[in-house]
Amino acid sequence: MAIRLNHGPAGEDLAETHEINVTPFIDVILVLLIIFMVAAPLSTVDVPVDLPAASAQPQPRPEAPLFVTIGADLALSLGNEQIPRDLLGDEIAAATGEDKETRIFLRADEKVDYGEVMQVMNLLRQAGYLKIALVALEQTGSASPQLPAGAATPPSAAQ
Repeated sequence: MAIRLNHGPAGEDLAETHEINVTPFIDVILVLLIIFMVAAPLSTVDVPVDLPAASAQPQPRPEAPLFVTIGADLALSLGNEQIPRDLLGDEIAAATGEDKETRIFLRADEKVDYGEVMQVMNLLRQAGYLKIALVALEQTGSASPQLPAGAATPPSAAQ
């Protein structure tokens, strides 16, 4: 059995073909397509929910906001007046005219423990005031925090 390797005159190379066999590529693409067609319905959430439409607009700022402040010494203040902790509900009721829909702005010194803030929030809830807003200083790119709009002095400077 003999094989002849000579394909023409001496020194002539075989011509190169520049074709890509795309059949394996198409097979892989079809397999991926089938996998995604099977997996896509399995990954969707199928809980029927009627979501409400919302057009949220900024809340108007009250003309005379009611601030409850917790100082670094854990003393409570309503506006600029210090009040005892056990009279917080009565003092707020007097300041709001028994209007339980009044938004109460709660601010605390940064040294005050989170648990203490929650205790004051619980006192406000027990008094029937459920609209409680937490007040903080806006922090911008600079090192010093900026005052929120309408604040006269930062809590640390008010002491």
